[in-house]
Amino acid sequence: MNESEVRQNKITKEWVIYAPARRKRPWDFQKPEQERAQPPPPHDANCPFCPGNDHMLESITMEIKDENDNGLWGARLVPNKYPALTPSDGINRYTKGIYLAMKGFGYHDVVLETPYHNRQIGQMSVQEVERIVDVYHKRYRELMEEKANMMIIIFRNYGRRAGTSLIHPHSQIISTSMVPVYIRWREEMALRYFDEWGRCVYCEILEYEMKDGRRIIYENDHFVAFVPFAAEVPFEILIMPKIHKANFGKTSDNEKSDLALALKSILERLRKKLNDPDYNYIINTSVRYRAEEPQLHWHLLIRPRLTTMAGFEIGSGININPSIPEDDAEFLKND
Repeated sequence: MNESEVRQNKITKEWVIYAPARRKRPWDFQKPEQERAQPPPPHDANCPFCPGNDHMLESITMEIKDENDNGLWGARLVPNKYPALTPSDGINRYTKGIYLAMKGFGYHDVVLETPYHNRQIGQMSVQEVERIVDVYHKRYRELMEEKANMMIIIFRNYGRRAGTSLIHPHSQIISTSMVPVYIRWREEMALRYFDEWGRCVYCEILEYEMKDGRRIIYENDHFVAFVPFAAEVPFEILIMPKIHKANFGKTSDNEKSDLALALKSILERLRKKLNDPDYNYIINTSVRYRAEEPQLHWHLLIRPRLTTMAGFEIGSGININPSIPEDDAEFLKND
């Protein structure tokens, strides 16, 4: 593709501009050597997440042991020391003049993915990543038992450009007592598609991508990873379950193992091919009361932080992507 093209995201109906004239070679997206920090040590005496520093933690909500029994824990869940939301406040709305407000009810957890200060997911064993997925799944199910929790977001920020503040490998889980307009809108778009066509838009995309093959970069028994047709940023990746499920909490043990395998493989590939880029990933799953609806299909979205949003993007809401999805997929899947 040599000329500009505008593609529509089939799920959200948002448009993305592809501008080959601004295109870089795939290796030009690699993080420059001068931006790479010195490799951290396996243990940091000043890190609150490292073994031996339990006194720096508020408490430990959950712990999964290391099956190798090396004296270290495998993964942990702890409360965020600086939470965005707390469970101590109520959920009642109230007015302030003409405005609506509510107390900041919710939970804000940190998943300590490994006791090792310098071991990121792409460098872990599949067994280690399975422990992380297991913490996600168990905590998600626990939080959904409390009816005040309307939405749960599981996410990971990696690198300064992605918003991380601590080096130690970790991800986060936040629950809220309200559902933002963006999430409602995304679910509404999926519902409109189902009402019109009688099928899940995610399943249709998955079926087409598996048949087309050009944007697929990884597949196992339960999951497919691909660069979306209308990727908003270079090397954006969706990891999507083959079996239709709206709710991440319904994931089986076999599916959790394959999710760990897919996640490790993709992050290992990004680390190797793009020189360890900053990124965010998010598990998008149904909100409360929509867990069984046929139009929704949970998935994991990875967005590397390789470009910067500028004036046109901010003003129009339309992303300009200089990288072509088919080229990104080809680059990532070839060794």
